[in-house]
Amino acid sequence: GSQGYAISEAPNARVAIELMEAEKPDLVLLDLGLPGMSGHELLRKWRDDGLDIPVVMLSSRTDEAGIVQALELGADDYVTKPFGMNELVARVRVALRHKFQQQGEKPIFQTGDLSVDLVKRIVKVEGTEVKLSPKEYDILRMLVQHAGKVLTHHFLLKQVWGDSTDVQY
Repeated sequence: GSQGYAISEAPNARVAIELMEAEKPDLVLLDLGLPGMSGHELLRKWRDDGLDIPVVMLSSRTDEAGIVQALELGADDYVTKPFGMNELVARVRVALRHKFQQQGEKPIFQTGDLSVDLVKRIVKVEGTEVKLSPKEYDILRMLVQHAGKVLTHHFLLKQVWGDSTDVQY
């Protein structure tokens, strides 16, 4: 499954570029063999555009030169196919943990009886895990990350649903 993460899939580079602009994800899993533009080219474009989100490259290429090239272009990690889902989820968590640490955010937000693990996407109330839909979690995450601030309806819609006109919970 998606391990509680909201996931968008792009079948080609054009859709990946559109999704990146519309949804502003927390992390990208980028296949080097993406149709329309190589993963290397797409990563270079995003980094040249100043996009600073974690990118984990996926590839069947196991040669050191290809791995080094991806990392030097700005990939945060590189996973070779075939890979186990547990390994991939662990690498995603590490990349997200690094992102939150760089932003100065604590990976676990605690207030009163509420605990939100921003890396593992686990929400607990009075120590008991609460199951939220991906959108419910995204709304809670926005509120936690902007604690003490007033957030407008428009801001929440833009941050959680992006430019999508299909707003569903």
